[in-house]
Amino acid sequence: MGALTSIATVLGAGATIYGQVRQAQAQNAANKAQAQINATREVAQQQVLLAQAQEAALQRQTALARTVASARARLAAAGVSPDSGSAAAVTGGLAGEAAAAQGADDATLRARLADGRSSLLNPDGTVTALLGSGRGIAAIGRGFGGIARNLLD
Repeated sequence: MGALTSIATVLGAGATIYGQVRQAQAQNAANKAQAQINATREVAQQQVLLAQAQEAALQRQTALARTVASARARLAAAGVSPDSGSAAAVTGGLAGEAAAAQGADDATLRARLADGRSSLLNPDGTVTALLGSGRGIAAIGRGFGGIARNLLD
């Protein structure tokens, strides 16, 4: 009878181990699927960001062209040559400001794409973001400690 109990114990342990292995395999498959979904979502978000950046650049170029044309027309109507002197400086300044704004937008886009987030204001959900935000583990501990003190008072 003792041998039968030993065999039953071994079989029970084997079944438990098998169940744990199958559960780990299922969890691993679910993790891989979630990682694939996240990667696909990130690619889609980056494509949207690039399309938005291209649209913004096109709108900026169109607005610059309209503004320069308007300034040149006003200067020409006033009898000033729009291609020389202070008139050329005005139109050149407009182009320079537009280029600087485009450069800033491009830098922001590169930072957003490099970070893998659609917005630099959105947290990425990692512990690094939590620690970098100034609400680190110590702050969390103080929060729990404060709650415990309030309950004890």
